[in-house]
Formats: sequence, C-alpha cells, structure tokens
Amino acid sequence: MLTETEVMQIAKDYVQENSEKSGLDLVILDDEAIKKPYGIIFFYNTKKYNKTRNDDDNTLIGNAPFLVENKNGNIVVFGTSQSEDYYIKEYEAGRYTNTRGLNIPIK
Repeated sequence: MLTETEVMQIAKDYVQENSEKSGLDLVILDDEAIKKPYGIIFFYNTKKYNKTRNDDDNTLIGNAPFLVENKNGNIVVFGTSQSEDYYIKEYEAGRYTNTRGLNIPIK
C-alpha cells in the first residue's frame, strides 16, 4: 500500500509527463482531489487556470481526471464525456478499467 505522499508524487509525475508532451504548463488543481479508500482522483489544467479559475483561461481539452490507485500506483484515466461521478461509480463497480499500469517508481 502506497502512502498519500507516494500517490501524490505519481500524480505529479504523470501531469509533468503530459506537460512535457503538450508543451503546456500543466499542474494538478489545488483543492480538487477526491480521496477514496482505494486511491486519489486528481484533476489538472494549465497553471494559469489554476491561478485565476477564470473560465476564459480554461482552454485545455482532453484533460480527463485520473485515479492513482494506492495499492499499486496504477493510473486509471477517466473520460470526459460523462461526469466524474459516473466514472467513479463505474470504477467502483468494476466496470471501468482504463488503467495505464505504469507503476511509476517513486523519486
């Protein structure tokens, strides 16, 4: 079982990887994480949007929330066509398994 600090580091590494691939300055949104017994669900966007929370700055497309499982560090990327509640319920029912299976080493 990973600690919350380890789960957070995996999430930061994942967002950093997406930031490098996209060329955008991406960050995990402050105070938006959802803690569950099985892991933490994170949301991310540009640094500018995180700072302003102005909808005009919310220009990022395809930034789906993701879960970092605390049992193994796997990242489960949720979709964007439904609400996060939908994906959480599907995951909890065992019907949603869009797992990257990264097992990112903790730095």
